Amino acid sequence: MSRDSKLDLDGVLRRYRSNIDKSFELYLFNLLVLSRVASHSKQDRARKRAKLLPSEEDLAFTAKLCENPLVESLVNNQELTRLYKRYKLEGRIDKDMIRKFYSDFAKTEDYQAFIRQENNRREDYKDILLKLFKHNISSETYEEYLDDNYSSWTDDKSLVVGAMKKTIKALPADSDFYEAYEPADETVKDFGEILLSRVVREDEELLGIIEPTLRNWDADRVAVIDMILLKMALCELMYFPTIPTKVTLNEFVDISKIYSTEKSKDFINGILDRLMKQLETDGKINKSGRGLVD
Repeated sequence: MSRDSKLDLDGVLRRYRSNIDKSFELYLFNLLVLSRVASHSKQDRARKRAKLLPSEEDLAFTAKLCENPLVESLVNNQELTRLYKRYKLEGRIDKDMIRKFYSDFAKTEDYQAFIRQENNRREDYKDILLKLFKHNISSETYEEYLDDNYSSWTDDKSLVVGAMKKTIKALPADSDFYEAYEPADETVKDFGEILLSRVVREDEELLGIIEPTLRNWDADRVAVIDMILLKMALCELMYFPTIPTKVTLNEFVDISKIYSTEKSKDFINGILDRLMKQLETDGKINKSGRGLVD
């Protein structure tokens, strides 16, 4: 391998690790925003009681959206606060946006009913926090706010949303709850980095296996993202014995639906089907483990 190609691979791996870390940062940022929006209920209470002639409803209003054990387990978590500082998330918080997110949610019947309800149970607090988060992510303003801060939001949204919902449902949080959402070495290094490194190092060899299956297609005419997906899938088929072939096929077809052209899924599916048949004939697919052999 030449010195230049080695540097290229190192750069690719650095970008990969950075993007993985950004996904976790996005999760933390959503947690911080949720906590800040909930905490704004204190300012709402102060505003209502500071009126010249506060109504009975104003006086009866409580900041229980944040003054409850669930939100307090996030706000008072020292390790979580340390992570916020490490990623410099406080500097990304826009107080005007937090106020808007709270004000918009405060107008909903869900929030009004929650405020009127007496003797709230733990499940009631979980329910309102889930509704708050769902209200936020359904807001175009919230989407733009996340997009402005993180270019990866669109790609990572489903992952982060799933983690957030799981976190809220598990509240109050343990001191180290966030560790369950940190990137796992088994996934990041033992799979991701190995796959990425192999695709980069064996680029020409992989292309040589793929080209004969293109038939009437010139490799130069294949969309760049489609060729990358084919090379990655080919590596999985040949060098990852614990991943079933059907899983590889289905996952890369699904990825093509998100990141490539409208016709790519059929193209990827067809080429991978031919590749699997050829590799099986050549004895280059060796899957092991229960349920992994077709």
